[in-house]
Formats: sequence, structure tokens, C-alpha cells
Amino acid sequence: MITVTTQTEINAPIAFCFDLARDIEIHTQTVWKHTNETAIGGRTTGLISINETVTFQATHFMIRQRLTSKITEYQRPYHFSDEMLKGAFKSMKHKHEFEERNGITVMKDTLLFEAPLGLLGRAIEKIILKKYMRSFLEYRNEKLKQIAEEGILNFI
Repeated sequence: MITVTTQTEINAPIAFCFDLARDIEIHTQTVWKHTNETAIGGRTTGLISINETVTFQATHFMIRQRLTSKITEYQRPYHFSDEMLKGAFKSMKHKHEFEERNGITVMKDTLLFEAPLGLLGRAIEKIILKKYMRSFLEYRNEKLKQIAEEGILNFI
């Protein structure tokens, strides 16, 4: 099992950041463009919540893939977790945590995943997937930060 953790400081209210992070349309706008990620099943628009599922279709490593996840933990505006039900990984859990510090929202993502294929999968995790997944999260979180900080200016 591999763990990737990222932390992003956002100059926007905690509840606003929390809702942006669980918004399906925002999700598809904040991932790498070359993946062509779209929501195709379960909740495909709006804010996902506890016990709801979403299926995303995207291209990673030149392979079109589908990943279905379910929101298994939820406490607005502090944290939610989604867990893979179907997809290319043996297992995957993504924890989203939010904390307000001196008017700044600190968004922490912890992604735990395990590749299939036994020893070969473990080698791929360490050599390729850990860096790839960290870059994916960092890119998405930077885009989410931009949307949150620009969006909150529209309310002032």
C-alpha cells in the first residue's frame, strides 16, 4: 500500500473549499486536460455526499479507464473520504481534510492505493504510480485553489 499526502493553503472559507472539493463539475475541470476525465455514472453533477457514488472515465497511461468510488465518510466542512468500488487499482481510498487556520483553509489530501499484480504491481507503485499520483493531486489542488480564491473575490 502506497500513501501520498499533499497539503494546500487556500485563502477562502473552509465550507466554500469543502464544497468545491466535492463538486463533480469542478472535479472534471481541475484534472489534467489530456485525461479527458468525465463523470459517466452515479452522481454526475453537483455536490456528492455520503453514500453516493460516481463513476469517472479517463485516460491514464494511454488506457481508457473507469473508476467508481463511493463517499464513505462525511463531516461537512471538515472531511470526507471516497473509496474505490471498481477500477484499475487493487484498492484506493482518498481522504480529504479541511482545517481553518487564521482565516486560511488548509486542505490536506491523503491517497492510499495498492496496484494489482502482486510483486510487479508493488514495483510499479514505487517506480511510477507514487510520483504520478502525487503530481495528479498537486495539479488538481492548485487548480482548486485558483478557483476558490478567484471565486471568493466575486462574493466580496
